[in-house]
Amino acid sequence: MGFGKGTSLLEDLIDKAGGCAVIDGGFATQLETHGASINDPLWSALCLIKDPDLIKQVHLEYLEAGADILVTSSYQATIPGFLSRGLSLEEAESLLVKSVQLAVEARDKFWDAVGSVPGNSYNRALVAASIGSYGAYLADGSEYSGCYGPEVNLDKLKDFHRQRLQVLVKAGPDLLAFETIPNKLEAQACVELLEEENIQIPSWICFSSVDGENAPSGESFKECLDILNKSVKVNAVGINCAPPHFIESLVCKFKEMTSKAIVVYPNSGEIWDGRAKKWLPSKCFGDDKFELFAARWRDLGAKLIGGCCRTTPATVGAISKALKERS
Repeated sequence: MGFGKGTSLLEDLIDKAGGCAVIDGGFATQLETHGASINDPLWSALCLIKDPDLIKQVHLEYLEAGADILVTSSYQATIPGFLSRGLSLEEAESLLVKSVQLAVEARDKFWDAVGSVPGNSYNRALVAASIGSYGAYLADGSEYSGCYGPEVNLDKLKDFHRQRLQVLVKAGPDLLAFETIPNKLEAQACVELLEEENIQIPSWICFSSVDGENAPSGESFKECLDILNKSVKVNAVGINCAPPHFIESLVCKFKEMTSKAIVVYPNSGEIWDGRAKKWLPSKCFGDDKFELFAARWRDLGAKLIGGCCRTTPATVGAISKALKERS
């Protein structure tokens, strides 16, 4: 399956889940369902400051729906982002730690309640610390274009990610999730950081895609995966926050280009306008379609499946149901 040293925790979870584990769904979407106002450059990370209890509640809702992996609320939580809000470095680091702690506390509370129940259908979930792309921090939609400008080089991207990576790893997640990576350069920065920091927990690196064929930058996925395939620190690769109708062909494409585990968690199919800061109506998957296609993605080779923006616990419940029925 392409797992390297020290990845038995992730590999064991996939095995326990019948060969394909379930990732949670849209975090900001669910926060907004509960009334959170997060139209802000910090996005869902704003709730780390304003309403941490709601973050834990959303984690619990995804666990109840059948998620095997919780992704933390740190996607848009960056040290520069917090500093720009007037927080101190110590406060910024504390909020990153809190993002992991809230997910771990939710997982442990849920497992304490259901783990000893005979015949329960749940697995003890893993916590994945979310590391959003540089474009997510910019909050200008560039995670969907890959256009960071000529002044952004490999060293700048590594410097941007390094301290957040260090703080998150020390907080004790089970794995790392690099999300919506839009270009080869940032993928290389993530790989080099994992090596330089000698990270010992599993990680996945996911790209976004706006055309269903290439990374948002226009670079081929073969170019991107060639970098990831050389690293024993990267244990799974895939796609997140792309339209679901792209996923079938991308799973097939990735299957031909990597021996690593394939992870997919698409959005609902709605399109985010990064400049206008709103979702545009478009071809959309309902929960019934996710239930239908999740089993197909699994059969084609995906080992980790979930939802991203605009998906909900009901979506994750449909995915979990489909995978458990056919595993």
